[in-house]
Amino acid sequence: MKILSLKNVDPEVYSLIRQERKRETNKILMIASENYASRAVMEAQGSFFTNKYAEGYPGRRYYGGCEYADEVERIAQQRAKKLFGAEHVNVQPHSGTQANMAVYFAMLQPGDTIMGMSLTHGGHLSHGSPVNFTGKLYKTVFYGVNKDTGYIDIEEVRKLAHEYKPKIIITGASAYPRIIDFKVFADISKEIGAYLMADIAHIAGLVAAGLHPSPVLYSDFVTTTTHKTLRGPRGGVIMCRSEYSKAIDKTVFPGIQGGPLVHVIAAKAVAFKEALTEEFKKYQEQVVRNAKVLANSLIKKGFKLVSGGTDNHLILVDLTNFNLTGKEAEEALDRAGITVNKNTIPFDTKPPTVTSGIRIGTPCVTTRGMGEEEMEEIAEIIETVIKNVSNESVIKDMRKKVQALCKRFPIY
Repeated sequence: MKILSLKNVDPEVYSLIRQERKRETNKILMIASENYASRAVMEAQGSFFTNKYAEGYPGRRYYGGCEYADEVERIAQQRAKKLFGAEHVNVQPHSGTQANMAVYFAMLQPGDTIMGMSLTHGGHLSHGSPVNFTGKLYKTVFYGVNKDTGYIDIEEVRKLAHEYKPKIIITGASAYPRIIDFKVFADISKEIGAYLMADIAHIAGLVAAGLHPSPVLYSDFVTTTTHKTLRGPRGGVIMCRSEYSKAIDKTVFPGIQGGPLVHVIAAKAVAFKEALTEEFKKYQEQVVRNAKVLANSLIKKGFKLVSGGTDNHLILVDLTNFNLTGKEAEEALDRAGITVNKNTIPFDTKPPTVTSGIRIGTPCVTTRGMGEEEMEEIAEIIETVIKNVSNESVIKDMRKKVQALCKRFPIY
């Protein structure tokens, strides 16, 4: 086969990749669930392992020629165990949702009751949303945050758990800016004889760096993605107590997936190695400092933040006092070169396609090398845009400030 470059084989896709590179380079990306993977991670993901089929597990494959696939998967497992202190790790899930699916399918039957955080209060689709498979297969109960404080209402969690007796309680969130007390959730789970699953997709990097309490000691199952604060490739991981290892592995394959993505597993292994370094810990510390500075700066400028601030990498902004929807804010900020996402806020009266808030994260800007001073500058840009959403001249001026920041802090 004649080897040709992507540019020659498919100029259309080549052009789109270049445009995406330009977008990521010349805009300030502040979506809390995104990050920039290292060159090493991307090199592993684009490696020869892309070509390999490897159904099964190391030493128990259904295909020949898996000796190196076996070794790279073992390395990924060992590094993840060391990073999180887990008894058993499965690195094959293609995504966080499939990691969650594997836990449900391994331990539950259709019609069982599950309890998770409400999507509108900061939870995730795969924690029981009616539009997700979880809401279709299982009976669902939702807990949320206290209306006055914005913190998880733990007494509501306990009350609902005792009333509905879910078979599994899910903790973890996609838009919750505060520390989660996994021990309290474990206590409640034990009180009713339920499994506890902690979905740490958003905070995995903070947990790995010791900046957020780990759920591993308290939970039967811990799931995560590898591409958010963990700064790896897009994919999922399941950690569990050794007693559940066979059930989990059998459910991932052959239960819900076929051949693993060996090239992605190789990239996960690289990300885990990076996360075991002192440099990574310092990076996560800066992520949290940046989020706190940005949050405080926005508060001083009159922004209302859900729960009044942040303990982690994200901020949830309530825009109701600006008489602006999340959709309008997202679009205006994007024109200025700052990418965020519209997001529902607790007790939101607007639909998910409109929302009353935006979610802002600091992992990407921190990866670029930005610090507290830049967070204050970004807060000023956000304030100016939000107060001038219809003034394209002002937005154009803010775009110039954004481009200057991006030029000062290149990605790679």
